[in-house]
Parts: sequence; structure tokens; C-alpha cells
Amino acid sequence: MKNQKFGRIIMTSSAAGIYGNFGQANYSAAKLGLLGLANTLAIEGKKYNIHCNTIAPTAGSRLTQTVMPPDLLDSLKAEYVAPLVLWLCHEECKENGSLFEVGAGWIGKLRWERTLGKIVRHKNQNMSPEDVRDKWDQICDFTDATKPANIQESLQSLVEVLSKVDDGEGILANPTSAMASTGSGINPAVGKVLPQMTFTYTHMHCILYALGVGMSTKDPDQLKFLYEGHDDFSCLPTFGVIPAQSSMLEGGLSSVPGLSFDPTRLLHGEQYLELYKPLPTSGTLTSKASIADILDKGSGAVILLDVHTYSNQELVCYNQFSVFIVGAGGFGGKRSSDKAVSTVPAPNRAPDAVVEDETSRDQAALYRLSGDWNPLHINPSFAAMGGFKAPILHGLCSFGFAARHVLKQYAGNDVSRFKSIKVRFVKPVLPGQRLQTEMWKEGNRIHLLCKVKETGAVVLSGAYIDLHAAPGASVNAVPAEAGGLQSDLVFAEIGRRIKDLGAELVKKVNAQWSKSKLSTGNGALHKGPYTGKADVTFIVADEDFMEVVMGKLNPQKAFFAGKLKVRGNIMMSQKLEMILKDYAKL
Repeated sequence: MKNQKFGRIIMTSSAAGIYGNFGQANYSAAKLGLLGLANTLAIEGKKYNIHCNTIAPTAGSRLTQTVMPPDLLDSLKAEYVAPLVLWLCHEECKENGSLFEVGAGWIGKLRWERTLGKIVRHKNQNMSPEDVRDKWDQICDFTDATKPANIQESLQSLVEVLSKVDDGEGILANPTSAMASTGSGINPAVGKVLPQMTFTYTHMHCILYALGVGMSTKDPDQLKFLYEGHDDFSCLPTFGVIPAQSSMLEGGLSSVPGLSFDPTRLLHGEQYLELYKPLPTSGTLTSKASIADILDKGSGAVILLDVHTYSNQELVCYNQFSVFIVGAGGFGGKRSSDKAVSTVPAPNRAPDAVVEDETSRDQAALYRLSGDWNPLHINPSFAAMGGFKAPILHGLCSFGFAARHVLKQYAGNDVSRFKSIKVRFVKPVLPGQRLQTEMWKEGNRIHLLCKVKETGAVVLSGAYIDLHAAPGASVNAVPAEAGGLQSDLVFAEIGRRIKDLGAELVKKVNAQWSKSKLSTGNGALHKGPYTGKADVTFIVADEDFMEVVMGKLNPQKAFFAGKLKVRGNIMMSQKLEMILKDYAKL
């Protein structure tokens, strides 16, 4: 039927299967089982013009001729059923996935019906049989009943209810007792360590991943990622998510006490990856994962999963997976966390560079070979259950496309310059669509926005990549006539971060410093000298400060050598790292 792109299948069920019948348990089960089989075949065969329908006939036969009077048998001839079957088999008939009762010249179509139902769970309380009893009449009231025609409509209505519900048990298996045990409403799963995962790979895995995120031999600059014999054969930096993702996909996240949720409702919300050295092109890596925090977003819960990956005892990379569990919110938890790596909005100006790239029809099929076997990305029927018209591209595949665009545009494909990447996943991509990456360069940070070219839909937002300075590069001094310092560039970055992150950053830092500039507790950046009272004061020469910023001078060595003096609350000095992170080791 698939080869000829045409087919018609008729299943013969029975009223005993639909309604049940005394003494016919085995027969009824088999007959309703045929209906379930027919419904699935109708879905799977639709794109091949193969239709499958079910009839439940009442007809006279040799099985019933001894128990039915002759007049009734004559009225229930098979000839009164056959015309329906012939029509359902005709090429002009477009009916698919339907159920018909038929007999004695009468034909009726059946469909499922469902009450509007009633939400019976309450915030911070266990759901009880009494809750069900008290709402029983509403649960069973078919007034204004709905008629879901497929599994998508069935699931969609549940998702809509979950997104609106204000009362619910949330992500906690037993929220009342769990919160009571901590005394603060903190989920007991926070801080839990997942099973350690080991990942062994060869150059073939690196090449397969590069192909999966769109690398091609058509571009000579990309050969270093595709040919193991290349003089500069390298592993793409974003390959760092591959050994870490097994902690999320296979590490038993849903089995952790306090994390009772349906894995099919898990969505990948955000991703952060930081490399501490270029990834080796082969070897064995060990990933250690822990639950950094759990947030209550109302319509769902966010789990922050930190994964540190090591080569022997050396830390190679760090990932933070931010996963959203649909319908698991409302448990009374906090909405934000200082442990989350934040996204940053792109500058409000035209991009400095734009790169377009076409994904292939088989992009998802290729990328999944790197380890994400979710059928959502390959099985049309499974994708349809999720409400998608076709299998979608992995979010981490789009992530890889965008990252390599930046790596080529601003780092000449030098993997040693890649430091970190942060993205928020917004919308899916269909394999075969074009990806457009818009980029803004601000110092060694490249902001990026990734879109689907055909629709303009944003795929990745709030995203950025931090690069290490190019070898031999130096920070240009501000012209002397302007009275500037080399460190002006650093403080300009501090000012930008305070402006972009605002109250969130100020609350996290909650400290004041004095040097030739000052970051104050009200979120402003001031140029000194400063006469107010600071928590801590640094005294350091401009050129020594820049040596620290660029990692050429260890702050402790600078302190003991007398190049760096600190007055006041020394512990507050450590908070400066929150503002200078990625730009200094101070």
C-alpha cells in the first residue's frame, strides 16, 4: 500500500467491544483492541493515502441463525452492511480513523465524549479521595461536554488546565511534608548528586557532531573539524554538551526523591557551557551532576542541573541545563535563583554581522546520532502527539549552528579562544529551514540572536558567547588627552552589566568598592575620587590592574608583592568577581 500510495483498511469490531457484554470479556477485549489498532494505523498511514476505519456491524450469520427468529435474520442481512464497507474502500472516500455502527440498513458514526471535568487538587495539600467525592457530580456532568478527536486535543486540554491551575501539588511528591522538613519551602532534591556518568569517544564522534551541526567540506575552513588527519584537527567547543547531557537523559533525574514528574513534560529551557581548556579529540570524560536549584514558575517548575566534566582529575567543562517541567509549578517555591547563569539581551542597534545557513532535511536524523535519541526528532507520529506537523530539530543542534557562526566570524575557528556560551531556547526549527544568526560584538563578548529565515521566528534569544582575547592582543589605552585609563574598558563593561542586569545584579552583589571608580549599592557606577564610606577599597596601579584582568598576574601574588592593597572588609572583595566574572580573576 505504501508503494502504490493508496490503501483502505476496514477493521470489524463489535458492540460488545464498544459497550461490553456479559460473559464475553475475552471477545470484548479483542474487539475494542481492533479499534485501538485501527486508530493508530489511520494516523501512521495518512501521509501515504492509506485510510483505516472500523465498523461494528449487527448482522445475521450462521453463528446467530440458531438464536434469532427468521424475520430478524432477514432484516440483518450482510447485504445491508457491505455498501458501507465498499464506500469506505473507495478512492473518493476521505474518511479516516472513524468508527461506525451499522445494521439493518442503518449507519451511525460514533465518537468519544468527555465532560469538562473538575480540578480537585489544592496548593500544598495532598489530593485525597474526599476531594474526588466532593466534586463527583461535576466530574461526571456531561453538560457542554467536549469531544476530543485525537490525542493532541486530549493532551492539549490537559496542558491548558495545568497552565491555569493555581492550586496543585507541584513538583513535590509530598510538598507539605517536604517543606515542613526544611522549614523554608526548599525542595529536598536541591543539592542532590546524580549518578556519575562516563563518556568514551573517538575522533569519529567529534566528526559526527560537526556534521550534525552543519559543518561541510564545501567550506575549506571547516575541514579541520571533519578530517582526523588535518594538521589542526579540532573538536568543536559545543561538543562539550554531549558528554554532559547523559546526566540529564540517563542519569535518573526523575528518580531523585522530591522530583516526582512526568519526563514527557520536560522542555529544555536554557543552556550554559563553559570550557576550561579545548576539548580533546578523543578520550574518556567523567561527568558529575548535581541539582543546583528548583524554581516555581507557576505554570511549571524549572530545574537547574549543574554538570562538571573531568578528564581524569582535570576539570574540562561546566554545563548548566535549565529544564522546564510543564504543569509542575504552584508548589510555593521561589521564582529566581542566584545560581542560575543569566541570559543577556542583545544591544538595541543593528547587528554587526549576520550569517545564514541552511539545515538539511536530514539534519535532525544526523544530529541525533550524537546521543539524543528522543523520537520527537525523527518519528512523525510521535511529533504529531506533541502538536508538531513534522519532527523538529534539536535545540542543541541550533545551538551548535549559532556557536560555530560566531567562532568563524570572530575567532577564525580557533577553538582555544572559545570560553563560554549561554542561550535561551525559544521556538523549534524544522529540518530544511534556514537559520540566521545576528551578532553584536562588545569587547570579547559576542551577543547573538538566532532566527528561522523563512518565518522570522526567534529560535535562540538572550544569547552570548564570551571569547578569550586573541594571542598577543592587548587592550588599547584610552588617549592620554582624554585623561583615560586602560581599565576604563573594564569599568565600562561593569557599567553595562549593571544597566542590563539592574536590580537582580545589585541585590546579588550588595557591596560597594572604591578605586578610581566605584560600583555602589544603588546600581550606579561612579568615577572617583569617592568621599563616601565604602565596604572595601583597592589601591592598584592601572597597568597592574589590567595584568590581573587579563590573567597575567595572580591577585594573591600581587597582594603579597605590594602591588595590590586592600582596606576594609576583605570578604566583600570576593563579591567583585560577580561583576568582573569572565573578564577578571580578581
